[in-house]
Amino acid sequence: MARVLSLFTFLFLGFLGLISFPAEAAIKKYQFDIQVKNVSRLCHAKPIVTVNGRFPGPTIYVREGDRVLVNVTNHAQYNMSIHWHGLKQYRNGWADGPAYITQCPIQTGSSYTYDFNVTGQRGTLWWHAHILWLRATVYGEWWHSDVEKVVKEGTNMGLPPNMSDAHTINGKPGPLFPCAEKHTFVMEVELGKTYLLRIINSALNDELFFAIAGHNMTVVEVDAVYTKPFTTSAILIAPGQTTNVLVQANQIPGRYFMATRPFMDAPLSIDNRTATAILQYKGIPNTVLPTLPQLPLSNDTEFALSYNKKLRSLNSPKYPANVPLKVDRNLFYTIGFGKNSCPTCLNGTKLLASLNNISFAMPQTALLQAHFFNIKGVYRADFPDKPPTPFNYTGAPLTASLHTATGTRVSKIAFNSTVELVLQDTNLLTVESHPFHLHGYNFFVVGTGIGNFDPAKDPAKYNLVDPMERNTVGVPTGVWFMHCHLELHTGWGLKTAFVVEDGPGPDQSVLPPPKDLPPC
Repeated sequence: MARVLSLFTFLFLGFLGLISFPAEAAIKKYQFDIQVKNVSRLCHAKPIVTVNGRFPGPTIYVREGDRVLVNVTNHAQYNMSIHWHGLKQYRNGWADGPAYITQCPIQTGSSYTYDFNVTGQRGTLWWHAHILWLRATVYGEWWHSDVEKVVKEGTNMGLPPNMSDAHTINGKPGPLFPCAEKHTFVMEVELGKTYLLRIINSALNDELFFAIAGHNMTVVEVDAVYTKPFTTSAILIAPGQTTNVLVQANQIPGRYFMATRPFMDAPLSIDNRTATAILQYKGIPNTVLPTLPQLPLSNDTEFALSYNKKLRSLNSPKYPANVPLKVDRNLFYTIGFGKNSCPTCLNGTKLLASLNNISFAMPQTALLQAHFFNIKGVYRADFPDKPPTPFNYTGAPLTASLHTATGTRVSKIAFNSTVELVLQDTNLLTVESHPFHLHGYNFFVVGTGIGNFDPAKDPAKYNLVDPMERNTVGVPTGVWFMHCHLELHTGWGLKTAFVVEDGPGPDQSVLPPPKDLPPC
């Protein structure tokens, strides 16, 4: 169980679709070839890293209960790993994918087969690269420059990298950008029919609003968990999140823009341009000009809070919300930014991000391998349960004494325990929303709020009946990565890991690693 104090962000239509049908389990095999391909957007062409030469990559279709084998062969110049975002990896962290956490990356010229089962899940999940900023191209966001060079330049200067040049919908920015004739996604619909849209925010750093001109949407699922249906004119979705909506084609036949742009209620620079696609009724010529939807303002905090309050688990007899009521461990993590000395950086300092004032340092040996084989010196299992020094977390922004400790420090969690995690945003340097993702399992968002968490009063306000279940915080055995899903903040160290100890039973320990696990 967890309490998350961060808001939510999108690409359009899922890559990893977990769709449940009454059928026998099967073995599904896929081949992913990581290769460099020249791609053109916004009148600019450049080589990018792709899967099977496609931008975005291929969709995987499976049924609940299936076994999935994806052989990844790396032909690119970058090391690679693939994360199956939101998939519950029972005893099988080796297939989870984050580089240097559960595996070392797949090196150029090498292959690795991700072998996992789809157990107790159905709906829309997704896959993406989980090393460097390669998620931008292996999944879909556009920079004119080589995104890895952009990141290196920012790191060397100790500053944020340049923002993206466009968001995309299914890899296409739409006709509000130049050279868009071939780069607009069009979805044809028939009058009177209802359509299920699988929406994924694959952007690296932006929460996004999404709306369709003239059409409401009924939200029915988030993060592969059914919701109590509700109708809305727009949705808000954070990096890493998925949302399924129903759309009725019940308007005057025509062409209607589907549009997305960022939500940002902090004084920070963002790529605030609008990416678009077109919902087009069958038989309507392309010469008809589409109409734009009325998206919320980019700083519309009221809409964001109202929308997130509407998200409730379906909690039906068939799909109950089994909220744990007895808490075994209480964790309180503060989220903040910091500045450390960097003589070679532009201003003599570099920006960092931290949990409990610890900025995570990536190891050179995968944490799960170090845990399984008892390799010493890779990590310290002493991550603090609470911040070292309490302060007024959400007062006026603090800009002095911003030094941050660094280290590869993780938290040990007892097998089958229930953990309550409070994520407290802070005023260190600036205030910003952070969508957190925990690998391997799910969490219940039992409460959110503005300001400082009050342990004496706030727990009484928890929703323990039908809170939204998302892919963050209840943890199975193994080593599981938790990080901000804003790629910028992850690179600055806003991450940690949980080492979940083995249980007493024969099926309550981590499985041995596969023979083709990439070497470090």
